[in-house]
Amino acid sequence: MNVLWDRKSATVSEVVEALPRRLALAYSTVLTTLRILEQKGYIQHSKEGRAFVYFPIVDRGEARRSALNHLLSRFFEDSPHLLVLNILDHDKIDGEELKRLKKLIRESE
Repeated sequence: MNVLWDRKSATVSEVVEALPRRLALAYSTVLTTLRILEQKGYIQHSKEGRAFVYFPIVDRGEARRSALNHLLSRFFEDSPHLLVLNILDHDKIDGEELKRLKKLIRESE
């Protein structure tokens, strides 16, 4: 999705080329993933010559909200509180990041 959001549209080959080499994903794997994303309503494609060109129809913010809502409902009993506690208990957050988070919390109150 990040490749499509950044480029606005791309063929399967272009997505493969844009992905980090360390992932070493095969063309067929990327194609399957794009088809699944299309079935789920995140992207669409158009045909240009012989190639399918994929483009996002859901923006990053909407996708993040949807993923977070899914995560909250599946693993945290719809509780943002439980999610944040889990992050604070199990992840190392440096002092600068904690200051930034505290500032955001104060601003949202």
